[in-house]
Amino acid sequence: MQVEVLYADAALVVLNKPSGLLAVPGKNSDECLSLRVQQQFADALIVHRLDMSTSGLMVMARGIPAQRLLNAHFAERRVHKRYRAVADGDCRSASTTADDWQTIDLPILVDWPNRPLRKIDFEAGKASSTRWRCLGFDTERNASTLELEPLTGRSHQLRVHLLAIGHPILGDALYAPPEIAALAPRLLLHATELGFAHPVSGEWISFQCDCDFAPEA
Repeated sequence: MQVEVLYADAALVVLNKPSGLLAVPGKNSDECLSLRVQQQFADALIVHRLDMSTSGLMVMARGIPAQRLLNAHFAERRVHKRYRAVADGDCRSASTTADDWQTIDLPILVDWPNRPLRKIDFEAGKASSTRWRCLGFDTERNASTLELEPLTGRSHQLRVHLLAIGHPILGDALYAPPEIAALAPRLLLHATELGFAHPVSGEWISFQCDCDFAPEA
């Protein structure tokens, strides 16, 4: 399982994480992206994470000063993030054109008895917001290609929000019904775009990384 380095300089490393690889060491495994990257860039430090099943763009900081600045960018929502997903059902009625963005505003809470699952909880959940639009519909498998933009950064946010509106992601072993999870060999969710201010120069930089299951429309 190869980790592709898309860009590197003295302050950061941008990576294409494969599906099925942890971002950081887990309870039962030290096999993860961060340790692999540190074999090549010893000063590389985690800034944000993708779920183990999610693929696509991640950035790691090189050194503590860069990590602090990038952490602040993410915490203050000054990072542009977009994802591509294939979800069950026909989403065209809610998003009629590629420019027609919809918003999901549903609060998310850890489902403590069923960790690591999350759930929608209107009383105790944290405010969570996702923009999305439908890029196309596949009649053969009754599935829609979606572009997603998380405005908040809750764990499992995209997966929980799409489930909540009745369109779970294909291959999602955690949240989709078994028959939907079985439609793909992996979670069909990929981080395609990442943009932020460079921690040294302050210049806005952006990266794109296509996925193989739902290419650019």
